Amino acid sequence: MPSAAAAADTDTDADASARPYKIPESVLVVIHTPALDVLMLERADRPGFWQCVTGSKDRLDEPLVETASREVLEETGIRVQDLAPGALDDWGLVNVYEIYPVWRHRYAPGVSRNTEHVFGLTVPAGTAVTLAPREHLRYRWLPWREAADLCFSPSNAEAVLQLPAQRARRAGSAA
Repeated sequence: MPSAAAAADTDTDADASARPYKIPESVLVVIHTPALDVLMLERADRPGFWQCVTGSKDRLDEPLVETASREVLEETGIRVQDLAPGALDDWGLVNVYEIYPVWRHRYAPGVSRNTEHVFGLTVPAGTAVTLAPREHLRYRWLPWREAADLCFSPSNAEAVLQLPAQRARRAGSAA
């Protein structure tokens, strides 16, 4: 199933031709409050398409936690380093999906699949959000079920639906 990350790149064709190929390994970060309200972002290049934070590695050796932290900062202005220790959590979930044909030119010839790693990020209620206007038009905080229903990507919706189970997993491991 395609993920939000498959469509997450907002570079123009001119921008893409000046850059190296995208790395087909990405992150999806479900940003949420302790009450399980989820931050949803409306895509600038596809108004009406809502998603969580997504983005690709900048370099092959970039640790996934660094990719997740960087993408959260770039897309929302939220600094993971300013949050409580352990706020960013690797859920251990991986999606492999077909890259939309319209964006395959951004990848090396022959690359047609992306591997996406899912993270959760717990933030306090009322956390300020500063959008990257080239990437997103607006944001909404929604209860997790409503957020899942709003996702345009099936894998993004499934990640949001995993939120209560992931919270329970963390609570169990902390006990």
